[in-house]
Amino acid sequence: MLAGVNVALGVTGSIAAVKVVELAHELRRRGASVRAVTTDSAQGIVHPWAVEFATNNPVVTEITGDVEHVELCGRDGWADVFLIAPATANTVGKIASAIDDSPVTTCATTALGAGVPTVIAPAMHEPMYDHPGVLEAIDRVESWGVEFVAPRIEEGKAKIATEDAIATEVARAVSPDRFEGANVVVTSGATSEPIDPVRVLTNRSSGKTGRAVARACYVLGADVTLVHDGEDVPYAEVAQVETAEEMTEEVVDRASAGAADALVSAAAISDYTVETADEKIRSGKDLSLDLTPTPKLIDSVRAVSDLPIVGFKAETSGDDAAMISAARDTRQRADLSFVVANDASVMGDDQTRTLFVRENSTREYEGTKSELGRKVAEELAEEL
Repeated sequence: MLAGVNVALGVTGSIAAVKVVELAHELRRRGASVRAVTTDSAQGIVHPWAVEFATNNPVVTEITGDVEHVELCGRDGWADVFLIAPATANTVGKIASAIDDSPVTTCATTALGAGVPTVIAPAMHEPMYDHPGVLEAIDRVESWGVEFVAPRIEEGKAKIATEDAIATEVARAVSPDRFEGANVVVTSGATSEPIDPVRVLTNRSSGKTGRAVARACYVLGADVTLVHDGEDVPYAEVAQVETAEEMTEEVVDRASAGAADALVSAAAISDYTVETADEKIRSGKDLSLDLTPTPKLIDSVRAVSDLPIVGFKAETSGDDAAMISAARDTRQRADLSFVVANDASVMGDDQTRTLFVRENSTREYEGTKSELGRKVAEELAEEL
């Protein structure tokens, strides 16, 4: 996600500076090169040696005659993006007023003047974050094109966002805007059909591929809605659903209202449902369940909208020809842009092998689900 990206990392005097070692490691794990700049206050919280170890580069602790701010963040500087994490209320206010009294604020002024993408992850006590002047400063800096990574409000504190959220926002800042704000709805993971208050019918889908697609669409400029039975994520609006019916209704409502520009149907939606018992079914006796087919989500969406749809098709045959045939049947029936076909044995794994099936072509992909998400997003962007 950040392969080949040069990240200048500004560190200020929030106690959240203790997180910078893990953040730098995470950025590097995703392929970035990192060089850090610190304020005097930050050095009282995390030693420059620790930051140097985490980034594998010397740390800028003062601006000298070598004009480090220009070398890093100037028009022909090293950085592809300037990330300030954590950023204090003090630092945000100074950036809004173009005050340069630390290596970090001087780099910020230089980056903004040079048009270097800038991302800020604030961290402070909640009353400071709610101060009208701080909120006004954030609004002002955002109006200049700076992206803010919203903090987590917990225990009376505006805690710094997760490493994952920050890395994702950095990736969005340096990636081409392929979607131009189009809204992409992504379904992900398994659905569950209640048998009784404690038992469900479900499947082995982990949702990794769907979440990877949603993240990649966001990174490439889309507004994303993730429809799944799972946690909130920093890169999408989440619509929580449990059953196949709930997922279908959620997506159809958005499609019929014109709130979606495209759909990626990556969820492993239950094919059957069952009448739910009001009380727990007692064990120790033979039991038969009457299964009723659930409506096909993509067919339900196609009945109300002609928006571009990407389908996924999982098979268990292990035979490419059979997978391609099934995918082409699905693509033709619902007029899909393309279908991503795979063997169901990869459910839950981080690696996958898929076939991108179009009307007259098939292309193989083998690798991580994260990179698969990027490829799906790129091909969908071409469709739009």
